[in-house]
Amino acid sequence: MTEERWPTEIRLSADKRVLNVAFDDGKRFALPAEYLRVSSPSAEVQGHSPLERKVIGGKRAVEILAVQPVGNYAVKLGFDDMHDTGIYGWGYLYQLGAEYCDRWNAYLAELAERGLDRERRGSAPVSAAATGGGCGGGSCGCH
Repeated sequence: MTEERWPTEIRLSADKRVLNVAFDDGKRFALPAEYLRVSSPSAEVQGHSPLERKVIGGKRAVEILAVQPVGNYAVKLGFDDMHDTGIYGWGYLYQLGAEYCDRWNAYLAELAERGLDRERRGSAPVSAAATGGGCGGGSCGCH
């Protein structure tokens, strides 16, 4: 992303399962808690290199318990599974929203590849040849 986007609104849904974010360019994203949790920018999920990134299953029912500002550049999300170390910068939140379909489909493919699912807990390191995916199946929620 060449231009930094700034949020104009960040609102957690009443059921704590969707973070609604609006940006200064008029784009609005409804980011599911599960998606945010499995995409956490924390070292626990991302590792210290792309080869260390984990694919985490069993987070379908996760909720966001806290949305805390970090300076004027990010928010820290606290989830009900006690994960709270990811700091989501504005650019990363925007990227997660803009690339939701592709990222979600890739996540679902990675779960299947490792024998994990959205209900059962578990994590596996991502392989160097992670599979991608496109929209169209309807399971990504963007249709």
